[in-house]
Amino acid sequence: MEYAALGHTGLRVSCLCLGAMSYGSSSWRPWILDEEASRPFIRRALDLGINFFDTADMYSRGESEVVLGRALRDFARRDEVVVATKVFFPMGEGPNDRGLSRKHILHAIDASLQRLGMDHVDLYQIHRFDPETPLEETLEALDSVVHAGKARYIGASSMYAWQLMKCLGLQERHGWHRFVSMQNHYNLAYREEEREMLPLCREEGLGVLPWSPLARGLLAGTRRSMHSQETPRAASDDYSRHLYDDERDMPVVERLRHVAQRLEVPPAQLALAWLMTRGDDIVPIPGTTKRSNLQENVAASDVLLTPEDLAAIDAAVPRGAAAGMRYPEASMKMVNL
Repeated sequence: MEYAALGHTGLRVSCLCLGAMSYGSSSWRPWILDEEASRPFIRRALDLGINFFDTADMYSRGESEVVLGRALRDFARRDEVVVATKVFFPMGEGPNDRGLSRKHILHAIDASLQRLGMDHVDLYQIHRFDPETPLEETLEALDSVVHAGKARYIGASSMYAWQLMKCLGLQERHGWHRFVSMQNHYNLAYREEEREMLPLCREEGLGVLPWSPLARGLLAGTRRSMHSQETPRAASDDYSRHLYDDERDMPVVERLRHVAQRLEVPPAQLALAWLMTRGDDIVPIPGTTKRSNLQENVAASDVLLTPEDLAAIDAAVPRGAAAGMRYPEASMKMVNL
C-alpha cells in the first residue's frame, strides 16, 4: 500500500479510502451489510494497509459509525487510522436536526463521536452545501469543532467551485481553520469536475476524495444497464438513475471493459487505476460488499497505464467533456443516497 499527504497537510493516508456506507443496517437499505458481516471487510482493509475510513452520520441512521467505530477499536490502534465522517443530512424529524447551523454542527459532532466511541475524528466534512444557513455561521462552527479538539481537520463535499472558493476566502479572512479536502462526485462516467473543481483544489492545496468512483457499480461491470436488477443494490438504487443513463454512459462502460480485457484486469480495478492517474492528490473512496472486490480495489495502485491505454479510455468521454453537466443538482443535493 502506498501513502500520500492529504492535500497540503502532513496527514498521510492510504491511496484508497474504504467507504463505510455499505456497513451498518440492512433496515436502512437492503444491500447494506449488518455488523457481523461488515467486520471482516474492515479487518481485511487494515490487513491490506488501508488506514483511511470514511463514513457519515446519516449512513444507516448512524449505525455505520457504530459498526466502524467498534471494528476499529477491536482491530487497530486509534493513532494508526484516519477516520472521517460527515454532517448535513437529516438525523431526526425536528427542524434543527439537519443542515449546517451552529446548533446542528455542534450537536452532530458530539453524536458522531459517541457512536464512533472516539474522542475525535481526523476529518470532519460538510456533506453538502447548505444555502439556508449563513456561510460564516457554518465555517465558524467548524472552526470551533477543531479548536475543541473534536476534529483534527475539516473538509467539504459536493458543491460548485465558486462556493468552495467563497468558503476558502472567508476562512482565510477570519483566520478560521481551512478545508483540507473536497469529497466530490468524480469518476470515468462523470468528469465535469475536471473543468473547474479539480484545478481549484490543486491551486488551493485541497486533497480530492471522489465518492462513487465506480459509478454505483456501473464501472465495475455489475450493471449491464441502469435499469438492471442484477444486484441487490441495483434493484433498490433509484438514485443511480438520476446520475447515470444507458444512452450516455454505457458506451463508457463498454470502452472500459474493452481496455480491461486487453490488460487482463477487472473493470473496477481499471476504473480506480484511471482515477489514480489523475494526480497524487486523488484518493478514491470505493465501498464494497464482496471480499474479492476489496482485494482487487487495493491492487488498482499496481496497474500501470500507458499513454495509449489512457487515450483508449478517454476516447469514450474526453477530458473535460460536458457530460457531467447533466445532473449537477442531483449530485450536490441528493437526499436518498
